Amino acid sequence: MSTTGPVTAPLPVVVPAPAPKRVSRLGVALGITTAVLATLGVWLTWRVFVASAAGQRVDQAAFEGAEYGRNRLWQVAEPVLEVVSIPYVAVVLVAAVIIAVVRRRGGLALQVALLVAGANITTQVLKNVVFDRPDLDATPVFANALPSGHTTAAASVSAALVFVVPPRARPWAAVLGAVYTSATGISTLVGGWHRPGDVVAGVLVVLAWSGLACALASASRPRGGPDTPSTATGQLVLTDPARTSRSGRRRASMVGVGGGLLLLAAAAAAVPAAYGMYASWTTAGDLDSRAELLVAYAGGASGVVAMSCLTFAVLLAVRQAAGRVG
Repeated sequence: MSTTGPVTAPLPVVVPAPAPKRVSRLGVALGITTAVLATLGVWLTWRVFVASAAGQRVDQAAFEGAEYGRNRLWQVAEPVLEVVSIPYVAVVLVAAVIIAVVRRRGGLALQVALLVAGANITTQVLKNVVFDRPDLDATPVFANALPSGHTTAAASVSAALVFVVPPRARPWAAVLGAVYTSATGISTLVGGWHRPGDVVAGVLVVLAWSGLACALASASRPRGGPDTPSTATGQLVLTDPARTSRSGRRRASMVGVGGGLLLLAAAAAAVPAAYGMYASWTTAGDLDSRAELLVAYAGGASGVVAMSCLTFAVLLAVRQAAGRVG
């Protein structure tokens, strides 16, 4: 007499499908809005500081004010500017793409390449083809130098770092990016390479392309969740919703801290920038005294810091929104 145990039905074979994609509407909207507003900001900067006599006068005063103390400050500024070059941008871009690939984020590598290449090419086209510097009898005749290529290069590689680092490191990458961009922009003022308007426009060009890259990231965001098949391993991955929620709250908190620091720095720098702008704009006659030139120069340098910090605060917020699904 033979005994047989209960017949166990074979386990079904689960063939995991690729994780579906779901657009983050908030991220796309914020990214596109950021790109549009930053593009408008580039045009307004040119219109005010290059295409108007009053703007040329104020921007040129800041340029001439940089001559005071240049010999000492140039010892610090020159090494900062010597780093920035086409090979430097290429090396950083390759490194950023490698980081994205190592993290198995092929789409991220495309976004970073779009950001860095798009920003630097756009700056050269705007400076050499689109914008001109009319002779308005307000300053000596110069060729157009807006936007600043060195500032664009520094800001674009800094923004790329914000994209490729893990989310927990993103706020500190944004803070470092703002510091490095500010240092490069001010160094161009110290060296007499650019005026404040040129630097601000270069930062805004990078913000415009960062917004587009964030919109692209939001549009291609994979939808995750409990029991989501892993496309990398082909296995079913069980996730803990509570743990995921706690991790998300910690990241959001760190983003808030980083963004808050950047906004505080931007506000602090905006005060002397606004004073310098107001004092220079409302002064009658030529801006040629030592005091007037130094006020214009300090205001312009402060404006560079304020715009750099504000730009990376916005980038941090939009990049965070690009990672949310909804």
